[in-house]
Amino acid sequence: MSVTVSSGQPSPVTDRRSLRLNHWVEQGLLYAALLLAVILVGAPFIYMITGSFKLNSEIFSYPLRFLPRAPTLLNYQRLLGGEEIPYVRQFLNSLLVAVSQTALTLLVSSLVGWGFAKFEFAGKRPLFLFLLATLTFPFQVTLVPLFLLMLGLGWLDTYWAVIIPGAVSAFGVFFLRQNMIGIPDELLDAARIDGASEWGIYWRIGLPLALGALSVLAVLVFLGAWNDYLWPLIVLRSPEKFTFPVGLATLIGLYKVEYGMILAGAFLATLPVLLIFTAGRRQLLTNITLGAVKG
Repeated sequence: MSVTVSSGQPSPVTDRRSLRLNHWVEQGLLYAALLLAVILVGAPFIYMITGSFKLNSEIFSYPLRFLPRAPTLLNYQRLLGGEEIPYVRQFLNSLLVAVSQTALTLLVSSLVGWGFAKFEFAGKRPLFLFLLATLTFPFQVTLVPLFLLMLGLGWLDTYWAVIIPGAVSAFGVFFLRQNMIGIPDELLDAARIDGASEWGIYWRIGLPLALGALSVLAVLVFLGAWNDYLWPLIVLRSPEKFTFPVGLATLIGLYKVEYGMILAGAFLATLPVLLIFTAGRRQLLTNITLGAVKG
């Protein structure tokens, strides 16, 4: 009769089963966490969409229902018809401000970032440190001096007062400088030997090689300008010049709040952002960390 002696060590089959079980548990916890995050983030957005098809009386009905009992387009009709506010004009105002501010920010930030990345000059390091220091100040600190400057220039109630201050971005300069500093200097020296001017080097070499970082910065600046509320509220006076965040805020009255119209306007305002992200999501996600590991 033979006797089998156990060594006390787990068999390979047991190890594989244990590893597979641990993998399933980890994957289950990960998907549960992701599902919870999607619900927390997506539920308000879904309610914004469904609420735009409800009347005020149904929005506050109890118990709360995500889907409308009697869907209606009245909120959109009133909003786009301009009964309460000139929403279409304000939507176009926001588009004008966001596109203009994005283009100017890319131009200014790329020029200054290129200078800090590829040129040596007296006071370069102190100036760059001062630029970084401005990132620590909240906008509220500079709000009053900036308002007085706009008042002195006579720009109140004009688009210039909204576009120009936002076109100078310390973050944009820092972000592009970190990216452009990785462009090989040998490539620039070769261009100079071939007779290229400094402007030509910046335009034909610097910008194309920094296209990924420029696209990321463009999305960030556009989103910031598109959703900006405080500064346009301060410098704009005429309803026909309001941006859509300021215009929607006027629907909040002392005795009545047009929640349905506000939700409809907010939903329409998300469409350009979703379109931009959908069209450029691959490049955005690929280049979002460009410059993070460059000195």
